[in-house]
Amino acid sequence: MRLIAPSQAPALALVDIQNRRVVIGGNGRRTLLSFFRDAACPFCNFRIYELTERHRALTALGLDVVAVFQSSADDVRHFVARKPRPFHVVADPFGGTHDLYGIEHSLWRKLKAVVTRVPTLIKGLRIAGLAGLRTNNRMPADFLIDENGRVVEAWYGSDAGDRIPFERIELFVARGMLARMDKAA
Repeated sequence: MRLIAPSQAPALALVDIQNRRVVIGGNGRRTLLSFFRDAACPFCNFRIYELTERHRALTALGLDVVAVFQSSADDVRHFVARKPRPFHVVADPFGGTHDLYGIEHSLWRKLKAVVTRVPTLIKGLRIAGLAGLRTNNRMPADFLIDENGRVVEAWYGSDAGDRIPFERIELFVARGMLARMDKAA
């Protein structure tokens, strides 16, 4: 079942592929929790590239980024983390965290992305290679979670390449900065 805002984010205690502990929900930090389909997914790899490029600016504004893949740790290391990532990357091969957050499967929506998002598909295939053509049918999702562990926005992908726009993420962190400034004043 999909989560809706405002609701409490299901608490997660995870370990990333670097064996660092990751806590979601009420950790006192604003968090972008991004669920990815498969480590070889071209759409996912392109989004990881975008997150890596924007990470410094987002963390300077007080945002933690956590990426969860429904893939084995070895696949995540091979496709996603062969270049160091400045944020937590978690392998969830059986998709238990995906299920907890209500993330769906859809062959149709996967195919829709292949047909309608060709430029992104090509950019992602340049990163992931041809293995990106053999991915699972899990859909992507992004959650903006506040300092108290509440879901401020839940973005369930309408297709395999649909992600929350960066403008919405930036607005979320800007509102957090304003709230902190108001408390300090």
